[in-house]
Amino acid sequence: MLITHDTRCALDTVVDLVNTAPEDDTADGLATLAALEDFVANHEISDVGTLTELDLSAVRKIRGRFSGIFAAPEPRAAAVLINELVAAAGTTPRLTDHDGYDWHVHYFAPGASVADHLAADCGMALAFFVVAGEQERLRRCEAPDCRRAFVDLSRNRSRRYCDSRTCGNRLHVAAYRARRKEAAG
Repeated sequence: MLITHDTRCALDTVVDLVNTAPEDDTADGLATLAALEDFVANHEISDVGTLTELDLSAVRKIRGRFSGIFAAPEPRAAAVLINELVAAAGTTPRLTDHDGYDWHVHYFAPGASVADHLAADCGMALAFFVVAGEQERLRRCEAPDCRRAFVDLSRNRSRRYCDSRTCGNRLHVAAYRARRKEAAG
């Protein structure tokens, strides 16, 4: 599957957005307007204007809808959620070559809110995975104490953890210690 630069940026953005949601013992990564402003700046989200509390509320709402896509049991369920998000955003595909990037497609209308911008661009990036028959690559970490979202871009679709250096390594070390303990008696 060919993943263009802008699609990869949208995938990284939607994964990071979903992972800002509060989990069992973590705080909301978008608790304040300043946090949203940092998110927009860190992901270089262009053409969003001045952000307000209404933007923060709208982004939190679509974050939950994106989370549902990562939890979708099959492509048809993911497609329904993606279609709703993209349609509500008023998608307006257009070619652009801003900020030193070569030609690419933006799916949000000029002057769209940050929530509509995210819904359109990130929704379309996820749609490409469903169209390519790769919806199973939209995953949640399999570590028992972690449910972070990620996109499995491994060649053989074998990635199981959001980060092999933290979740994966921690589980492998625990399994190793359990085997050693069992072998010792």
